[in-house]
Amino acid sequence: MKVKTKELCQFVDVFWDDSILPTLIEYIQIPNKSPMFDPDWQKNCYMEAAVTLAEEWCRAHIIPGNSIEVVRLPDRTPVLFLDIPGTASGNVLLYGYLDKQPEMTGWRDGLGPWQPVIEDDRLYGRGGADDGYALFSSVAAILGLRDQGASYPRSVVLIECCEESGSFDLPHYIDLLYDRIGKPDLVVCLDSGCGNYDQLWCTTSLRGLISGNLIVEVLSEGVHSGDASGIVPSSFRIARQVLSRIENEFNGEIIVSDFHAEIPAERIEQAQREATLLQERVYTKFPFVSGAQPVGKDHTQMVLNRTWHPALEVTGAAGLPSLANAGNVLRPLTTLKLSLRLPPTVDAQAAAAKLKVALEQDAPYAAHICFELEQIANGWNAPAFNIKLMEIIESATLAYFGNPTMFMGEGGSIPFMQMLASRFPEAQFLVTGVLGPQSNAHGPNEFLHIPTAKRLTSCIAHIIGNIDF
Repeated sequence: MKVKTKELCQFVDVFWDDSILPTLIEYIQIPNKSPMFDPDWQKNCYMEAAVTLAEEWCRAHIIPGNSIEVVRLPDRTPVLFLDIPGTASGNVLLYGYLDKQPEMTGWRDGLGPWQPVIEDDRLYGRGGADDGYALFSSVAAILGLRDQGASYPRSVVLIECCEESGSFDLPHYIDLLYDRIGKPDLVVCLDSGCGNYDQLWCTTSLRGLISGNLIVEVLSEGVHSGDASGIVPSSFRIARQVLSRIENEFNGEIIVSDFHAEIPAERIEQAQREATLLQERVYTKFPFVSGAQPVGKDHTQMVLNRTWHPALEVTGAAGLPSLANAGNVLRPLTTLKLSLRLPPTVDAQAAAAKLKVALEQDAPYAAHICFELEQIANGWNAPAFNIKLMEIIESATLAYFGNPTMFMGEGGSIPFMQMLASRFPEAQFLVTGVLGPQSNAHGPNEFLHIPTAKRLTSCIAHIIGNIDF
């Protein structure tokens, strides 16, 4: 029995309003920051509260006889594992996570990271779109098929709690659960983005990531700047100097050739189509201050810069007193948190080793320089869709969005994808999501676009309900 589009839309719309949104509101209120941002996560119990909320919701909605389990390994974040037997052939793995990024400053009045607010079609708050909705959307897709008696394959839903820290716990659970997962025919990941809210966007690539702390130390304690400046070198200037070994500070280009990769012709063509559709929306989705300009003018090049070129950002700093407490002191050290995005096909481990050497070697003035690696994640370049799956995806997009499917690379990382691609090389991958213009994952005023989440849920149900493995 094939999926009935109208009935599915009606079910998903009501289910989201009555069951998912109230639970997401509760979820947003829980400050369950990822372990990298909350080292005391076990003691604080916020992660446990989020997992308990998700587990209880699943038990209230999934029929008895389906397996719902919180899997735990010592001193590792838990995993929620659902095993829902199917009524058709095939094996689908649906993935999401419950951990969150930290608060971030700059939320506008009336909003906050742990303060859920619905305005118009948007649910504001940390983690609703990135990626708390994924569990509920995945389960709703299966329930929508069951509601109308449509067939669906066996579905495993795997929800981790360490993604925002690089998924360092997840490989241990994949090893533990490997036989229970089986061999997926299709992996569905709902943690990605969309270029607009008008159609389904399939992610074709993800960049890799190296993050860590660059520590530059010149003194054992701070001294009077009038006495020492001109004799003692500035730790900030040294940090700036060694960063120039990596990045051209005038245009942002990464100058280390090992951090670049050849871009496949297909990805260039997809970037051109994305740029043609979105045009200036490629960059106007970002909250530029009045008069500020993007890097370059070519829309296609901007898309490729975001998805296939390496880029460096300083995302945090220490050793700098607040303005109110900044006296005339030459500071003893400067620490900068670095985030280096890598092309999807660059080996992140090898690149991390080269980055550490480049930053630490030949220290100016024999200063003490150390780069402490925190997170290393490989990127991912999607295998080609088979024709049958592509036809079903296209039919779903037209049925629930009314527009054709679009394809795009993403600038962020989902470590799980490369991990699963290496474990299950024969699987097809559908990576998509709701993080569209202004949704601002990781930043202030993050929101979930509710109509897109509903349509995406229907698309996922349509795809897994119509595909014949």
